[in-house]
Amino acid sequence: MSSRRHAKIAGSLLTATVTAVLVLPFAAVADDPPGPGSSEGGKAMDKAPAGVELTTTLPKKISVDNSTEETKDLVASVRNQGTEDSGKIILAVVGFDGLSVKDVAGCTAIPKNKLPKGSNSGFSCAIDNLAAGKSKSYKVAATFDLDKTGKICLPVQSGDGKKTFWQQGPVPFGTTSPSPNAPVTPLLLNTENKPATPAGDKGKEDLPSTGIGDEVLPLGMVGAGLIAAGGAGLWASRRKPSGTG
Repeated sequence: MSSRRHAKIAGSLLTATVTAVLVLPFAAVADDPPGPGSSEGGKAMDKAPAGVELTTTLPKKISVDNSTEETKDLVASVRNQGTEDSGKIILAVVGFDGLSVKDVAGCTAIPKNKLPKGSNSGFSCAIDNLAAGKSKSYKVAATFDLDKTGKICLPVQSGDGKKTFWQQGPVPFGTTSPSPNAPVTPLLLNTENKPATPAGDKGKEDLPSTGIGDEVLPLGMVGAGLIAAGGAGLWASRRKPSGTG
């Protein structure tokens, strides 16, 4: 029972940080992912504690409202596939190029000057503990500029931000068959976006890559941002009595 209770507490809104900008949350997704996701573009990094195996997943398909550029059905999930509890960990959700992360339910914005190189936005999600076999999912509010390529990255770090156990991406979302006149555009995971081009507008079809592609984010780069955003102190405010135990 206590492990389930910790899992629920893990997704609650961070009540205080020193330098991060807090955002108004919307309800977090349940502990288990809402549907099948994909860890495509993910790789193990630093060795995790014995018995802990952390991975992340993203939807295989999302959509973008062509009028507002708002994405739909974007959910970031982290899972402990090991046999032991994870202890304190941090999940980051970082946007690149045409994909900008506007909010992540229950998480805290990483200050602009602390974002990883090449990224435009990011949020850090402090998780007190992820029990063996359990997962935690977060609704992600984002926009996607269909005139550009767009990528997302999910690093999973130790609670102090010093180690990166797993990193998915930066992995692209995109479509090879844009429909600018349709209400929404479906985007597929690990697909480079091909922007729609006006008739005769050549040279815009092959956009230069402005992101870091499949490169691994420099070790410590995201960690530095998360620490600045509260890092090891993210849990300090939770030590105070809340009246609910």
